[in-house]
Amino acid sequence: MNVLNAFVNEIKGSFDWTLKMITFEVPWYQNYFYGLIAISFVVWALELAFPWRKNQKMFRKDFWLDGFYMFFNFFIFSIAISGFYKLFQMGAESAGVSMDALTLIKTGAMPMWAQLLVFFIILDFVQWVTHVALHRWEFLWRFHQVHHSVEEMGFAAHLRYHWMENILYKPLKTLGVMVIGGFEPEQAYIVHFAAVAIGHLNHANIHITWGPLKYVFNNPVMHLWHHVYDLPEGRRYGINFGISLSLWDYLFGTASIPKDDAHIKLGYPGVEKMPQTFWGQLVYGFRKTD
Repeated sequence: MNVLNAFVNEIKGSFDWTLKMITFEVPWYQNYFYGLIAISFVVWALELAFPWRKNQKMFRKDFWLDGFYMFFNFFIFSIAISGFYKLFQMGAESAGVSMDALTLIKTGAMPMWAQLLVFFIILDFVQWVTHVALHRWEFLWRFHQVHHSVEEMGFAAHLRYHWMENILYKPLKTLGVMVIGGFEPEQAYIVHFAAVAIGHLNHANIHITWGPLKYVFNNPVMHLWHHVYDLPEGRRYGINFGISLSLWDYLFGTASIPKDDAHIKLGYPGVEKMPQTFWGQLVYGFRKTD
C-alpha cells in the first residue's frame, strides 16, 4: 500500500505543480510552462525573420503536430510517468544502491556557477550516450524513428519524440544526478531553460554555426545532418548525436558535416510507413516493421 500511495502521490504532485505553473502560482523563473512558450515564440520569430530555407512555409509540414508533442512530452506524459519514476527511485533504495557509492563528483562545496556547469555537462553526456543507444539498438530505434520522421525542420521538432524515450531517459538522467551527489543545484532551472533554448535552435530553420564554438556547442547546421535521409558512407548508425554539446561527437569521432546545405533530404529509408497522426505514432514501434 505504501508503494501505491507513493505512486499516486507522485502523480498528483506533478499534476498540482503543472497546474500551479499554468495559474501563475510558480515564480516566473521556475515556470517551465510559460518558459517553454516564451522560448518557442522567440525562436519561431527568429525562423521567420532569418529563414535558412527561404521557401519553407510559416506553418511548415507537421507544425501543429510537433507543437502538440511539445506539450505532451514536456507536461502530459511527464505527469503520467512521474509515478513510475518514483518507483524506480524507491526500487534503487530498497536494493541497497548507495548514493555515496555512485557519487563521483561532490558538487555541494562548489560555487553555484560550478555546480550548474558540472550539472549541465554530466546530464548532456548522459543524454548523448542515450541518444547513441537509440540509434544503435534496433528495438530502441523503432521508437526513435518518430523523431526522425520530421521531413521539414523547425523549432518544435525538438520535442517530437515517442513517449518510450522518456522511459529510457528519465532513469538514466537520475543516475547522472546521482553521480554529482544525488541532487540538482538550487538554480538548476537555468540549465533546463538553456537546454530547451539550445534544442529549439538546433532544430530551427536558422543558419547558425557558432564559429569556433561549433566544436563545443551543437548547432542547426550540424543537427540538420543528424536528420539526413542518406547517411554518409560508413556511418550506418548515424552522425552528430549531440544534444546541447557537439563536444562529445568530436571527441568520439561521430561528428560529420559533409557540406553546408539547407536542402538535404530528411528522414530515413522507410519513413513513408510512419503514421501521420499522433495516435498512430503513439503506438508505433511496438511491432516490427519490414
